Amino acid sequence: MARTTVVGACPHDCPDTCSILTTVEDGKAVAVRGNPDHPFTRGRLCVKVNNYQDRVYSDNRLLYPMRRVGPKGSGQFERISWDDAIAEIASRFKDIIATDGAQAILPYSYLGTQGIINGLNVGDPLFNKLGASVCERTFCDSGSCTAYMMTIGHTPGVDPEAFIHSKYIILWACNTLSTNSHHWPFIEQARKNGAKLVVIDPVRTRTARLADWHIPIRPGTDCALALAMIHIIIKEKRIDRDYIDAHTVGFAELAERAEQYTPEFASAETGIPVEDIYTLTREYASTAPAVVRIGVAVERHAGGGQTVRAIACLPALIGAWKHVGGGLLQLPIWAFPVNWGEMMRPDLQPETMRVINSWQLGPALTGDLPLDPPIRSLFVYNANPMAMVSQQDKLEQGLARDDLFTVVSEHFITDTARYADILLPATTQLEQKDIMFSWGHLYLSYNNPAIEPLGEAVPNTEMFRRIARALDIDDPFFFRSDDEMIAQSMDWANPVMEGLTLEDLKEKGFLRLQVPAAGDWAPHRDGNFPTPTGKCEFKSTLAETGNFVVPLFRQGYNGDQAGEPVDPLPHYIRPNESPASAPALAEKYPLSLISPKSHAFLNSNYGNLPAQVALAGEEQSVTLHPDDATARGIEVGTPIRVFNDRGVFEAFATVSSDVMRGVVVAPAGYWQRSNRRGPTVHALTPPAFADLGRAPTFSDVLVEVAKF
Repeated sequence: MARTTVVGACPHDCPDTCSILTTVEDGKAVAVRGNPDHPFTRGRLCVKVNNYQDRVYSDNRLLYPMRRVGPKGSGQFERISWDDAIAEIASRFKDIIATDGAQAILPYSYLGTQGIINGLNVGDPLFNKLGASVCERTFCDSGSCTAYMMTIGHTPGVDPEAFIHSKYIILWACNTLSTNSHHWPFIEQARKNGAKLVVIDPVRTRTARLADWHIPIRPGTDCALALAMIHIIIKEKRIDRDYIDAHTVGFAELAERAEQYTPEFASAETGIPVEDIYTLTREYASTAPAVVRIGVAVERHAGGGQTVRAIACLPALIGAWKHVGGGLLQLPIWAFPVNWGEMMRPDLQPETMRVINSWQLGPALTGDLPLDPPIRSLFVYNANPMAMVSQQDKLEQGLARDDLFTVVSEHFITDTARYADILLPATTQLEQKDIMFSWGHLYLSYNNPAIEPLGEAVPNTEMFRRIARALDIDDPFFFRSDDEMIAQSMDWANPVMEGLTLEDLKEKGFLRLQVPAAGDWAPHRDGNFPTPTGKCEFKSTLAETGNFVVPLFRQGYNGDQAGEPVDPLPHYIRPNESPASAPALAEKYPLSLISPKSHAFLNSNYGNLPAQVALAGEEQSVTLHPDDATARGIEVGTPIRVFNDRGVFEAFATVSSDVMRGVVVAPAGYWQRSNRRGPTVHALTPPAFADLGRAPTFSDVLVEVAKF
């Protein structure tokens, strides 16, 4: 029996990007395990992927091109050849372009895989070449990234491995054990060294249960807490005056702004006792090194951008950046010199382009979002919008249109794929090569294919090569090999790539960027922030001019995203929907709904696989505080309806004091077919955007819960 071990990388953005070893026997992958040589992920895989071979060999895997034969949404398809599938796509595209123009075609993608060549942007060059509508992709961290860059620039921040040197750690809206689990050993080591761990979250999560102090906070009020901390730090003269004078701008204006945000004000907004706000602030400001790790949930409400602005000001106020293990960690991705322009080719876009935000897909397809020309074709890859977007009734109505030509590239017949006219089989990570940056550490990774593709599955790169050929495109750029694309994906001349070679990367599977070792690196000890002033900008110069841009690779286009100038100083924006901000609405819908990441799913990935579903629960559950449950006659296991004016979904009740009074928790990721009946939790989410980056307001939702 021929047995080999192939080194690869997890395809997901959890954000740990684990190094994976796949055992292959006679051409079949029989097991996956973590690579023990990786300094960050250290040989362990999370429950999402520790049986990844079961995804690859699932009986439900889509392995051949298919054409719809039943009504849209019925999931009835027949097998066809690749030649027939590509010919039909090309023919329909050409007809649509001839009659309605290329803007009637809308690509839709996200991070079903985060690989640089097969991920978010792989189709961008082709659709830019055609002149198709641009799908603006802002689901995750776009508001946070905008605010972060306005304040401290595109810095990787604190090295995640440097947390072992931290003495005061705040995990703010970050359930590390479920969504960033390989960072936990570094936090544990810090605690063994004497660090205190504080978790700020509306829910006593797996992580919060193990913290030294869990601080429950009402959803969407985090900015009030951060501004009150600024107020106390300045009022009690807990600032580092030397650092502020040398490495920040706008301190006087920030101090004046913070005057209004008293601890009493913050307590009324957040539900956190005044004494706890003082204690948190004093401990944070007086313990060095102090570090804050923010999660994606911190942006998911009306004032999410300003929340990140306020939090990003805290480390500079107290001089935390001077110390190894002190400062702020958002996303280390800013350290990776990815050639996004080469991957996306925004230069191919027409002068007048049409941008449609992915969060508005339903209204875009139904005509509720007026478009001229209307969308005539939808091309979906690396995404399952039917499970993840708001206004699901409109999306279902739009996908059911007889005059909409829909193509979906997938591993499975998802809730979205059921509406496709043409289905195309995509390879899994074990069947394709790719190069991977990381959202959670500073190691570049390479994914060597472990097995040959099953059936007739092809990588996204090959799929788009075939479509380009059928559309009579003759530019050699569109026919680069995967190896050529990987070689061009990074700026190998960048100093952080010095001494790193693609050959070494392929062989080892991972290489650390050439940044200082975690034990030596305080990236902003001497300032050097990548902002227009080179300083931490309490008062944002970009905001004053209105010339701020959400990072290119998050948005998916290179257009002018500068709007009207915004307030250059952090300020509190109440949630759109809360008992305090919308009392009349709260009379009907008194509970705040949040939909955190599931422990077992990665968004909707794995929501159909038996092992992960068994761990998460066979059907959607919703957790209420005992007082809220008792008031509604609800017990554990009670079938319930969760509803507001936008929709309703059905679930089973869980009752726990881990949830704040007035809050209900419904983990996201379940498919519609897995629900008791009806749509997913996001059907109740408002279509509103947050204040910055067009981030969706996932955690800004009022609902009611009732028994059947």
